[in-house]
Order: sequence, then structure tokens, then C-alpha cells
Amino acid sequence: MGIFGQIGEAMRMRSEAKKIQNEIQKISVSYTNGGITCVAKGDMSIASITCEPGAYDEVKAGKPARFETMLLNVVNGALKKARETTQQEMQKLMQASGGMGGLFGK
Repeated sequence: MGIFGQIGEAMRMRSEAKKIQNEIQKISVSYTNGGITCVAKGDMSIASITCEPGAYDEVKAGKPARFETMLLNVVNGALKKARETTQQEMQKLMQASGGMGGLFGK
């Protein structure tokens, strides 16, 4: 492949990578446990955390560490779900794009 072919291939790969990045930014998953819900995005950021009134019972009972543990578990659960969903979507996009022109073993 000549230099122009390589440049064209690099431009196509860049375009595919940008498309994948845009799709990842659209991913949003939620994870709920113990009245706490966390929404995580495909870029591994947290979009929101909400707590139902009953979730604060541990704090009211003088056990804030229990609430903090529940909160931590929900956030980690949401991030794990986002990571798994993102990986699945990336695999689909990579297959649809033909493996990014040989970058990943084509």
C-alpha cells in the first residue's frame, strides 16, 4: 500500500474511532439496590445518584457506615454494568466496521 493508501486508511480509521466514541457517549445504564439508584455513562462517569427515603434508615439508626457501603456498592455496580455494556457495544461496532481496517488483526 502506498503512502496515499496509508493516509486514506488512517483517515478512515480515525472516522471509525470517532463514531465509536460518539456511540459510547450515548450509553447510559442504571443500577439499583437498597433504595439507591446510580446512573453511569459509557465514558465511566456518573450521571446521577438518587436515594429513596428508606435508604437513609441506616443513617437515622446511627449507622452511616452501612449507608456509605451501600452507596459504594451501587456506584461500583453501575460502573461495572456500564463497562460491560460499553465493551459489548464496542465489539458490535468493531465487527460492523470490519475491524478498523486491520488495526485489530484483520
